[in-house]
Amino acid sequence: MSDYDLTGKTVLVTGATAGIGLATARALAASGAEVLILGRDRGRTEAAVADVSRGSVSGRAVGFVADLTLMTAVRRVAEEVRSRYSRLDVLINNAGGMFGERLLTPDGFERTWALNHLSCLVLTLELLPLLKAGAPSRIVNVASMVHRSGSLAPKSHKQIQKFSGLGAYGQAKLAQIMCGYALARRLSGSGVTVNALHPGVVATGVGREMGPAFDFMQRVLLRPFSTSPDKAARTSLYLAASPDVAGVTGAYFEKCKRRQSSSASYDESTQERLWATSLAQVGLANIQI
Repeated sequence: MSDYDLTGKTVLVTGATAGIGLATARALAASGAEVLILGRDRGRTEAAVADVSRGSVSGRAVGFVADLTLMTAVRRVAEEVRSRYSRLDVLINNAGGMFGERLLTPDGFERTWALNHLSCLVLTLELLPLLKAGAPSRIVNVASMVHRSGSLAPKSHKQIQKFSGLGAYGQAKLAQIMCGYALARRLSGSGVTVNALHPGVVATGVGREMGPAFDFMQRVLLRPFSTSPDKAARTSLYLAASPDVAGVTGAYFEKCKRRQSSSASYDESTQERLWATSLAQVGLANIQI
């Protein structure tokens, strides 16, 4: 049973059909929240809704389906949420993934960038009116310690040809954190906070598309050093519900403790350039926060 009381609160969790996301959704529902589960596959989303609802006495779960690598799908599901809810208390951008092959989405974005960074940004901005209506409210971005190896430096054609799934993931998570810091500045005084976290090393399926060697390393070699999804979800739950972080914004957490993200992530001029570039990529250059 959760230590938090979220009775009457509405929380949306992306990537909540398995792993950390599902564990987070279960804990939120056990705290009394209405949990909006956003998944890519309808069958798995419905199964997650049943799972979360079955395990909760006071909370409930509702499913939404969207492929978050597609910006049109992100906008569509955001519109669906807006049509059904007048406020949102917490948004947890948990969905993410690594890929062993460089592929472009129909929008023309490298899919690691699209899923881990752009979809998070677009969904957040599309749901911002609901979050403002629910203020004090919280945006929680599930990042990764891998952001420390990420770089936003332009890549040469030769580097692109030598695609690194882990490198692309680190770059996207660094961008997610930096745009979160930029958004936190813009939302100062609004009652909406923005924080990021590293959940720990977890033996989930986040890297299942990285190929058999990586999958073996994650599932077998790293398992003795990995934490469970339930334990990994604790920091997401802490940032979503704890009164200890009420009003805290623009911060990075590990194991429910405030930590320093990479030194590169704090460069405000780079944050601002990235913010402008990212908004331009998704057609939101003129958005008013």
